[in-house]
Amino acid sequence: MDALIVTTDGFEDSELTYPYYRLQEAGIGVELATPDGESVTGKIGEEMDADLAISEASEDEYDLLVVPGGNAPEDLRIEAEEAVTLVEEFDESGKPIAAVCHGAQLLISADVLEGREATGFWAIQVDIENAGATFVDEECVVDENLITARYPADLPAWLSTVLEQVEAQPAAAD
Repeated sequence: MDALIVTTDGFEDSELTYPYYRLQEAGIGVELATPDGESVTGKIGEEMDADLAISEASEDEYDLLVVPGGNAPEDLRIEAEEAVTLVEEFDESGKPIAAVCHGAQLLISADVLEGREATGFWAIQVDIENAGATFVDEECVVDENLITARYPADLPAWLSTVLEQVEAQPAAAD
C-alpha cells in the first residue's frame, strides 16, 4: 500500500504531519509531492522534504491521495494544474481521496464534488455547496471514495476512517 500527499508551502502543519506519520505507522508507504519537488514549509514552520514533483506522480502507483489543508490547496489549484489532474484521476479510478480542512478546495477545482456529500473548514462551506455538494458539518464525511474532515481536531477520526477505506481497496499494481 502506498499513499501520495500533495501540498506546497503554507500547509496546515498538523494536517500534513499527522497523516504522514500515522500512515507510516500503519505500514503504508508515504511519498510527498510538491510543485517543484523541493521541500515545503507549513504555516507554523514545519519543514517537510519532498520525494518528487507533482508532475512526476502517477495515480496508478498509489492507493490513496491525501490533501492537507492550510493555504496550500488554494495555491495548488491556482499554480499546479497537475495537482488538480491527480485528483481527477484518483476520483475516476475510485481510489480514496482524503482531504481535510481547506483541502476540499482542490476537490472543488477538480470538479469531483457535484452530487456528493463533503465537509471542510466552515469558511469554505459555500464553496463546497457551490460546487454541487451537500455540506455536512461532521468530523468525517465519506461519500464513495471521498473522505473529508473539517479541521485538526478531526484528524484522529478522519485518519481511522481513511485507514479503513484504504484497507478495503485492492493494492496498486507494482
